[in-house]
Amino acid sequence: MAETFYAVTAFLSIVFVLIYAFAYHKHFDVHITLLFVLIPINNFGQLFLCRSKDVELALLANKFIYISACYSILMITLVVFSLCDIKLNKYIRLLLYLISTTVFFFTLQIGENELYYKSVKLVRVDGGTTLIKEYGPLHKYFYIMVLVYFAMGIIAIGYSYFKKNQVSRRFIYLLALPEVLAVFSFFIGRKLTKTFDFLPDVELIPLAYDIAMIVYLIIVHRLVLYDISDTVIDSVVQKGETGFISFDFKYRYLGSNETAKKIFPELSTLTVDKDISASEQLSRNVNEWLSEFKNNNQNDKFYYKTDDKTYLVDVNFLSDGNHKRGYQLYITDDTKNQQYIALLDSFNTELKQEVAEKTQHIIEMHDNLILSMATMVESRDNSTGGHIRRTSEGVRILIDEIRKGSDFELDDEFCKNIIKAAPMHDLGKIAVDDAILRKPGRFNDEEYAIMKTHAAEGARIVHEILKGTDDERFRVIAENVAHYHHERIDGSGYPEGLKGEQIPLEARIMAIADVYDALVSKRVYKEKMSFEQADKIITEGMGKHFDKRLEPYYIAARPKLESYYSTAN
Repeated sequence: MAETFYAVTAFLSIVFVLIYAFAYHKHFDVHITLLFVLIPINNFGQLFLCRSKDVELALLANKFIYISACYSILMITLVVFSLCDIKLNKYIRLLLYLISTTVFFFTLQIGENELYYKSVKLVRVDGGTTLIKEYGPLHKYFYIMVLVYFAMGIIAIGYSYFKKNQVSRRFIYLLALPEVLAVFSFFIGRKLTKTFDFLPDVELIPLAYDIAMIVYLIIVHRLVLYDISDTVIDSVVQKGETGFISFDFKYRYLGSNETAKKIFPELSTLTVDKDISASEQLSRNVNEWLSEFKNNNQNDKFYYKTDDKTYLVDVNFLSDGNHKRGYQLYITDDTKNQQYIALLDSFNTELKQEVAEKTQHIIEMHDNLILSMATMVESRDNSTGGHIRRTSEGVRILIDEIRKGSDFELDDEFCKNIIKAAPMHDLGKIAVDDAILRKPGRFNDEEYAIMKTHAAEGARIVHEILKGTDDERFRVIAENVAHYHHERIDGSGYPEGLKGEQIPLEARIMAIADVYDALVSKRVYKEKMSFEQADKIITEGMGKHFDKRLEPYYIAARPKLESYYSTAN
């Protein structure tokens, strides 16, 4: 009976680890991840102890159990502090790790001397093996450590419940459960199983840990909704000019940034997970906006007026990957635009100038947003740092030489658009899993097949970003650059195997800049090539990989490319 119990709890812990790995997101708290490592160690240690045939194997299994025991209760406590948004000084965290490590060092004395266990005896109980132990003087420090960590966690939970209304009450309730279960199983569990005959004579700690894993899976499933932004754009979201407010589909408040709280001061007192109706003033406006958007997704823009400001409220879905999980409000100061409209009839000439400036500002913001998105994508890839900056300059250098010739008639707008579109060529990598994108080496066939999907995916993303733009020509060029920059002139490229002039000119130019950068730049799987080696590969590829008609312009651009890369790398 005991062996079955430990086997089931060990198996369940592995199942929960796999579920967690499937749901993993990079902003999950690291201490939760460590718990999902430590708990299976404990549960399998209990199983091996139960199956042990001699004292030495039993003591070894017992030491593995203590690896988890000494650190898991610490991880549970640190998760509480993290999710309750209570900052622990780094020196305090270091002290806690040192305490756990010291106690674990004590456990290593088991079997060596009588400091931790004075004596041990191997007995068979309820179909399994257990250790009968006489504790030594050092063992009390383990109990003291557990009680200290438990007290810290309970105090943090209580403080958050009464003082921090921006912490989810659901999290607070859930976080208390692993704390109580862990301490209960440490101090009372075995006595309980010995007292009641209908219970197997086992340690309840593995079961308590499995329940804790279920709790943390519930927490991380909900956790993605409470992050307004990822770390890359956190400062922009929190301190920028745009306000953000999130709600789930039941109109419960999930979070907001500082800008939104300045526009709607009521947000500072609204408790996370509370229905918006808890704030009468917010409810009047937000319920109307969300209801209209829910009934018709085209009704996504509203105006909110204060004494001296007019704000544009843009309603969208709050998404977790491909799943819609709630609503997101984007709030921008639209006062000037409204003033322009009101003065249109009487100040037409002046207003046109103002609108032109505003439009230019919006275009610049749009361009910066596109570049920021490309930079964020690139930041995920640990092998192509600076790639978008360098390839954009490479395209500009090639364009300058092509314009000097007569083979291609390139107007100013085309040249401007392709240079502007160049940073977007790898946007599709945002859809490639981190495990592949950040792999420190060459891809296998399956990984390479997945990586190749970034071209078509990039075209789709660019289309979605630019489908509402007035600049249709730029949209087409940007889509072509993203979609076809890996096509080859002989038809051996991807994703569609286009040949010759089937490949848009902008993609043919982008291909040269892209490959040249890959050759002369260092990657995790290779050193950078010399300019001579790279030039040989590029020129040999003319007519096969690259457009032969572009060869003289590449040759003319080579000195400038080498000069640029001499400093860029």
